[in-house]
Amino acid sequence: MTPAIATVRADCAADPAGTLTFDLTVPAPAPAAVLLLRRRGAAGDRPGGTVRIPLDGAGPGRLRAVLPATTGLSEGRWDAYVEQPGSETPRAVEPGLRDLRALVDRSPDTGAASVSARVPYPTADGRLALRCWVRAPHAEAGDVVVGPAGMTVEGMLYGVAVGEGAAVEARLPEDPARTHSFPLTPAGGPSGGFAFTLPYGPPAAEGPVHAAQLWQLWLVPAAGAARVRISRILDDVWSRHKSFVYPAREAAPGVLATPSYTADNDLCLRLEPGPAGR
Repeated sequence: MTPAIATVRADCAADPAGTLTFDLTVPAPAPAAVLLLRRRGAAGDRPGGTVRIPLDGAGPGRLRAVLPATTGLSEGRWDAYVEQPGSETPRAVEPGLRDLRALVDRSPDTGAASVSARVPYPTADGRLALRCWVRAPHAEAGDVVVGPAGMTVEGMLYGVAVGEGAAVEARLPEDPARTHSFPLTPAGGPSGGFAFTLPYGPPAAEGPVHAAQLWQLWLVPAAGAARVRISRILDDVWSRHKSFVYPAREAAPGVLATPSYTADNDLCLRLEPGPAGR
């Protein structure tokens, strides 16, 4: 039986199209070793839940794997391993240097039917993983301005056009009946741009806020059209919920409102109890 590979570390680089190159330091790799990507959770055991990428020589003690932007990876988190013939257990890959500058401010064709994004990141326990998104269509959040009475958001819409009756909805997942709709307008500049202002007052006025509430924000491209989740995925940030922090504003007496992102980079309005008069 082939002995297990020792510690494997991978440097990652991205190009503007979204292709990822992994340069691995692999002590004494076996012939035909591959980089294995496995979708986290039960989905990793289903068809399409694993992807194997050949490893080619990239110098002494170095192997290279290239993940083209065209390779299909479903939305979710994918863990990276090195798999070699004869070894019962793939070896987890540790993150090295990550050069993801080319992913910043990506601008896909607004006419594309879908938008995908992949960002390599270090997990909490020190392994390399990929956060992948596949959205069809997609509403990309841009600048978020926190005003005294509401938040103003600009963004780009991909895969569908803004039409008559376009709106943004704030929805409370625990109670879908609690939904507030506000007008959406096309923004100046490139085709596909949009803007809206979401006042804090209406969601906060529904009743006492005793614990934090996350109101999901959805874009409705036209009257009667399917909703599109508003997110921010077209850069190098794999999780914004702790790194993008906005100031809180008083939405109602004793209720604070704050724009926020989830761990999956979906935009929300957060309501929580707070001191009156803040």
